[in-house]
Amino acid sequence: MKRRPKSDDIMKHTLTLLTTLLLAPLALLHAADAPTKKPNILIILADDLGWADTGFNGSKEVATPHLDSLATNGIRFSAGYVTAPQCSPTRAGLLTGRYQQRFGHDNNNYNLACFHTGQRIFPEYLKAMGYVTGMVGKWHLGPAPSDHPQQHGFDEFFGFQGGGHAYLTERPQDADNPVMRGTNALPLDGTTFLTTTFGRESASFIRRHTDQPWFLYVAFNSPHIPQAMPPGYEDKVKDIKQPIRARCVAMTMNMDDAVGEILDALRTTGQEDRTLIVFTSDNGGTALPDNMIKNGSLNVPYRGVKGDVYEGGIREPFVIQWKSHLPAGKTIDAPVSSLDLLPTALAAADSKPLPDISLEGVNLLPYLTGKTEDAPHDVLYWRWQDKCAVRQGDWKWVRVKNDPEELYNLATDPYEKANCAASHPEELKKLAELFAAWNATNPELNPAHFAKDAEPTAASESNSAPPNKRKRKIQ
Repeated sequence: MKRRPKSDDIMKHTLTLLTTLLLAPLALLHAADAPTKKPNILIILADDLGWADTGFNGSKEVATPHLDSLATNGIRFSAGYVTAPQCSPTRAGLLTGRYQQRFGHDNNNYNLACFHTGQRIFPEYLKAMGYVTGMVGKWHLGPAPSDHPQQHGFDEFFGFQGGGHAYLTERPQDADNPVMRGTNALPLDGTTFLTTTFGRESASFIRRHTDQPWFLYVAFNSPHIPQAMPPGYEDKVKDIKQPIRARCVAMTMNMDDAVGEILDALRTTGQEDRTLIVFTSDNGGTALPDNMIKNGSLNVPYRGVKGDVYEGGIREPFVIQWKSHLPAGKTIDAPVSSLDLLPTALAAADSKPLPDISLEGVNLLPYLTGKTEDAPHDVLYWRWQDKCAVRQGDWKWVRVKNDPEELYNLATDPYEKANCAASHPEELKKLAELFAAWNATNPELNPAHFAKDAEPTAASESNSAPPNKRKRKIQ
């Protein structure tokens, strides 16, 4: 026989129910007022990757399904540029959001200009906004302890400080450039490909940081020299007869698989939709179809290679994905720059304008979401050694050493085959004057920047091209 509830029990139950009903709207109101969690920021950078060497740019030879998924689920840029045709200055521009010429970081022989002039970089801004910050891969912004990534805003670091590194075993020249976890040197085990290791370390960072917004900079050194065949990829490239090209394709496919592991970590931890992802390269590929030098990466159909200010040296594979905020499967043809990544990331993180920031890129979010149809940039500039260029709209001005000035209309001649300087003298003069005015605001170019490249060269690598190929002019 059930006990009949007493009147005081009924009263207590009634009061509890009324209290719950009254407080429920307040709880919903507070939930609505709670700040939205800041998005994660993931920058993935390849090294010497050619324009032609991704599936999303049309390659039938290089399978990159994971990178292609970023373009399918995000936005592809057909005119995504970097600020230099060489490794270190490009990284200085990307991470500071400023033309690296502003602080004398023109070349790989940079004399530590980036940090000796007090520049702030990506993680320092985001760390101040509550982000945990990590880097995996190639640094190339200074070899000294004071240049170490953890001295400049990164909470975690796994990688190397120099400009190049072996993939399976240490080379003699790597003795002063070890792979490190933090500041502790780690020998390579000789079995796990370094690119694969970088993918695993990046995925580990993502899985360990699910409760706090994070910034992760993944700077692969692939497919940069010294070349090496990733274990298990031989059969994937068996139909490519040119050895240098075969290794390049295998290394790029291996990097794509490492990106796949990173994306899997995002998806299995439920973080993909709240992560702004960027993929690009630091400069163009190094080879021409009939001249397989260095790492064998290709920029066809664009003219030029790494080291050139023609399109092949500075126009890169470039995609952005942010599933919860940006449209999918869209292509933008207006020029954008790696300078834009920092201001875009700060805007995504809802940064308030800071008076001490003099960024030269632009926040791309209004252009990506369709809030504005204007082009992000009126003009872009390049100065590398004695090669200079300006792009304004469809017009591009080029000056190489002391040769006659060149002018190209990229709308009708995207591959820079027909110099129309003689037929359009007014456009030539206008762009030359734009460059002169911009260049006048930069420090004078240091003669040391014409010295021998500080990176490992093809001649020093066991897998380099034969001497007769290395000497052939490739511009």
